[in-house]
Amino acid sequence: MLKPLFTLIFCSILVLSCQKNDDDNTNNFIPNIAFDTLNSINTTLPQYNDLQFPSGHLVLNGFGYNGIVIYSAGNNQYSAFEITDPNHAPSNCSSLNVEGISATCNCEDGNSYNIVNGVPFDGTNGQFSLKPYFVEVNGNVIRVFNN
Repeated sequence: MLKPLFTLIFCSILVLSCQKNDDDNTNNFIPNIAFDTLNSINTTLPQYNDLQFPSGHLVLNGFGYNGIVIYSAGNNQYSAFEITDPNHAPSNCSSLNVEGISATCNCEDGNSYNIVNGVPFDGTNGQFSLKPYFVEVNGNVIRVFNN
């Protein structure tokens, strides 16, 4: 008697834990574009030199939706984000301009994000942080991808 009851309770918990979460914060503004920089970002090359230093960053067009920004935290630690405002439908003003550690959109609200961690600065309208991308480091080569 106890074994069938245990099995029923276990199966019920398993089924309930697999239900879809309606609190999903998936951003529908930025399309999920598969890309891979492969071996193209070699920090020994002059155009990628800024990534050798802590707080250095680099914007690369041609990857992601509007481009990507890569930030160096030092000690071979990097973050990479999409440079499209995640709180706007894509438009002429939703592409972000990067200065220092700030990425700011050109729309009326001037949303601004921290490229170190992708988090919006105070005063930014919307619920989303910057869209992150995967980063892999192999010696002097940085690979950024989303696939």
